[in-house]
Amino acid sequence: MKLNCEFISEINGFANILMHTNIIALNNKVKNKLNKVYSNSEIQQLRFLIYENALGLTKIQTLSVQEIELSIEQETKLFEIVERLANNEPIEYILGETEFFNLRFKVNPAVLIPRPETEELVDWILKTCTLKKPRILDVGTGSGCIPIAIKHNITESKVYGLDVSLKAIEVANKNAQLNGAQVVFLNQNILNTEAKMLPNDLDILLSNPPYVRKSEKSLMAANVLNFEPDIALFVEDRNPLLFYNKIAQLGLSLLKANGMLFFEINEALGENVRQLLEELGYKNILVKKDINGKDRMIKANI
Repeated sequence: MKLNCEFISEINGFANILMHTNIIALNNKVKNKLNKVYSNSEIQQLRFLIYENALGLTKIQTLSVQEIELSIEQETKLFEIVERLANNEPIEYILGETEFFNLRFKVNPAVLIPRPETEELVDWILKTCTLKKPRILDVGTGSGCIPIAIKHNITESKVYGLDVSLKAIEVANKNAQLNGAQVVFLNQNILNTEAKMLPNDLDILLSNPPYVRKSEKSLMAANVLNFEPDIALFVEDRNPLLFYNKIAQLGLSLLKANGMLFFEINEALGENVRQLLEELGYKNILVKKDINGKDRMIKANI
């Protein structure tokens, strides 16, 4: 990425200072560039990531050093990251990776950035599943973070991930290799898929499908709207349960007796999803709140 002329000039003007500079002065410069986009606490957390990536400083070093010397290469990399952050680009895409369930994952704009709420869903699945060798299918797998995290924790499981995006499948396969997880990824459109085309005899069918209604776009942050893939986020207002209905219908054929269905859900549609599952004949339906007290997950048995 090329820096704009104004910022290049700004960098050149501070080159001599930054070659040997006080860490507080550097912190203030980064803060001044980002404070229109991020809060002070967010800037502090971002600064740790920036300095680690661009300067090779650990969090402890960032907090303890008083003076720092920068090469021109380090200086340029640091302010390129800051410039991109100031334009609302997510830090995860800038660095090309993120952490999920204590594992490292490659991410790019072909896949959603994994959220803490999805970690809660994985945690619920792991705490609920007592089988040693469950068969599991994740629909809309994106980066593969859900099935890879499950495979990492239930090592004898047979886990599949499905996504409509071939680019997402490519990212998921790289993440499986990165984390040493044997997961089978399938490139299919779930809306056009029949049960006979999918793994059957499943113990768990799960999905974090597109669930944000297009009318809710105005509520979303610019870094999500401008950079993350629409196809993984949004559904039409006239049919917001499109994916839940299709996946739950398939679950009637794919799940074993007493098999479990898990969904991440739109906080405003928990009761709607519950009613849908009830009408399809699912039992033991439970809506679960996330750490922020919002209806965010649901499970049911066949």
